[in-house]
Amino acid sequence: MNASELAVTVSRVSSGAKLIMVSNREPYIHEREDEGIRVVRPASGMVTALEPIVRAVGGTWIAHGAGSADRLVVDEKGRIPLPPDDPRFVLRRVWLSKQEEKGYYHGMSNNALWPLCHIVYKRPYFSRSDWEVYKAVNRKFCGAVLEEAGNDPAIVFIQDYHFALLSRMIKDERPDIQVVQFWHIPWPNREAFRIFPWEEELLDGLLGNDLLGFHIQYHCNNFLETVGRAMESLVDYENFRIFRGGHPTYVRPFPISVDYEQIQKDVDSPEAEKRKRRFLKELEGEILNTTLYVGADRIDYTKGIPERFKAFDLMLSRYPETKTKVTLLQLAAPSRTAIATYRKLNEELDELTEEINWRHQTEEWVPIRFLRDHHDYYAVLAACRMANVLLVTSLHDGMNLVAKEFVSSRSDGDGVLLLSQYAGASRELPDAVQVNPFDLDQMADAMYAAFLMPEEERRQRMERMRSILEKNNVYQWGENIFSEVERTPSLEGMP
Repeated sequence: MNASELAVTVSRVSSGAKLIMVSNREPYIHEREDEGIRVVRPASGMVTALEPIVRAVGGTWIAHGAGSADRLVVDEKGRIPLPPDDPRFVLRRVWLSKQEEKGYYHGMSNNALWPLCHIVYKRPYFSRSDWEVYKAVNRKFCGAVLEEAGNDPAIVFIQDYHFALLSRMIKDERPDIQVVQFWHIPWPNREAFRIFPWEEELLDGLLGNDLLGFHIQYHCNNFLETVGRAMESLVDYENFRIFRGGHPTYVRPFPISVDYEQIQKDVDSPEAEKRKRRFLKELEGEILNTTLYVGADRIDYTKGIPERFKAFDLMLSRYPETKTKVTLLQLAAPSRTAIATYRKLNEELDELTEEINWRHQTEEWVPIRFLRDHHDYYAVLAACRMANVLLVTSLHDGMNLVAKEFVSSRSDGDGVLLLSQYAGASRELPDAVQVNPFDLDQMADAMYAAFLMPEEERRQRMERMRSILEKNNVYQWGENIFSEVERTPSLEGMP
């Protein structure tokens, strides 16, 4: 499946209706610098997956404008054509006050819903004032959607947990608009979710969708059970749909993917080569003589970075022959530092890095190189191509697209993916070395097994994983969703 084939599908499904994408994070950020304004493409797995779709079909992407120069480059309605070098769609930026950002994003989205949905034993924090701001911001995005739709038919494609109430708000104003939402994080079991104070209101919001997608069937099952036990509704388990007020919401698994072909091109681009040279210069070339383990993550407690460091430390102690022969390069993007839990995690990682390096380093070799920065898309690809072993040790993850970016980038046919069994990607990539990130002993042994793995086995595993992603790329993901959109109207009506 490619962009042109997806465009044909979406054009057929939409029948002239506008396509409107909604997400919290924007696909391009404009930042002030001494030399002028710089355009930044964030290293976000979600943005990487969604941009090819909106590029392929045109339309409007609505997102929070958070860049320091975002307001300087848009028209009076907050719009700008993108990408800069070859405009294919329009970005409509929504402006939020500091109070709105604090309550909606840092508060309800990331201090409440994020830990609630990720089972990593971080207690969520619930605040009524955050909930009220969350509702107000969802209402603000609803206004932007309705303005962009005008009086025309539209398909609205909403992304993620920041907008649990948006589909219901849109439907209340425009029942004719077809609304689809993809929930990019896990959906927990009923017992975990029932502590959410505004459970019924949030679930009712999500049931405003015509189609609601999750990464894997397990998350779909959890959602159906949550609704069935929490509120008045009719749950049709046989057809995976829920009726609320006579309106059906179809619940389906759509494992998200990446642009396999584009990544293969971009990893060999001058931009990626420039990032590679920068890494080598920063690391003084020392990683060329070692087996390179790479992690590329936001600094988030769900990503299992401390566990990764501790397992690497354990490997060095348990298998001393690896000393001076392995290096862990961790690309770490600061994230949500306004939240105390994230600030504490940053401190923990600094302390762990210092402690492990002090214990094992020599005059010529440092085991862990921790690069905290907002690494862009090309930097992540460069690191993926440099890696002998990519470490994805999430404690809980909806999918984890870095794993798929790594496999897609390896046109050389080599490399080992060490992958958490609690990431959605583990369902599709059985040839990864799969680990339980809560079991440090097992993870250390798996890291050592990756170090020893013969080239023939590495290449066979990589070939099988690449063949899977070549077929199930991001365009196939979009095709599956929009084909389901096309099918659902004929299924409407109470069973």
